[in-house]
Amino acid sequence: MRGYDQLARRLPRFLYRYLWSFEARIEDEVQALAQSLPPGACVLDAGAGEGRHRKYFSQARYLGVDLTIGDSSWNYHNLDVIADLCALPFANNTFDACLHIVTLEHLPEPQLALREISRTLRAGGRLLLVAPQDWQVHQAPHDYYRYTRHGLEYLLRSAGFGNIAMEAGGGYFRLMGRRMLNGFQFFPGVWKILAAPLLLLGFLFPLLDRLDSQRDFTLGYFCRATKQPS
Repeated sequence: MRGYDQLARRLPRFLYRYLWSFEARIEDEVQALAQSLPPGACVLDAGAGEGRHRKYFSQARYLGVDLTIGDSSWNYHNLDVIADLCALPFANNTFDACLHIVTLEHLPEPQLALREISRTLRAGGRLLLVAPQDWQVHQAPHDYYRYTRHGLEYLLRSAGFGNIAMEAGGGYFRLMGRRMLNGFQFFPGVWKILAAPLLLLGFLFPLLDRLDSQRDFTLGYFCRATKQPS
């Protein structure tokens, strides 16, 4: 899937943002959080991977943390700390904000990890969490869960977070459009010609997404929350 993602990122920006809207929104949300923080704020990227979000936090004290077991092809050399998110090596009340981006599904003990994040955040500290509801298996075998909005809210409240705002990353038609594009990868060589209808549907389905107001079918959720005073 890494090569597939790299291919998507070679598209013109407007086309990438249209077809891969979930990933584009992740970048928007991270950048918005970074711009809203005061200079010198201490930010934890819990599950930083290759540290692709570091660039947004040049005015902050950014620490990227990961256990480095997700993807063997990734370059983890830019991490600040290698650690288990269920046992963070930081004191209580250390950080002003935390990113936790498409990582929760890879943790066998997600509630414990969220409690650790909460412990290391100051009261009023902000969390940006992005988690999948309908994704393919990835980074196997370390891929354990998918989340509904209700499950995420339960986990967040149990970990001491409040002021929870949660939004679906698109609805049924964006999900189906993405699945049509995913299907294209299964056709080898010249057989991709037979898959042309999948590409067409992948382009057209997102135009209908406003028909789904419930957003019960979705790729995943964007959650913003704050640590509550103890």
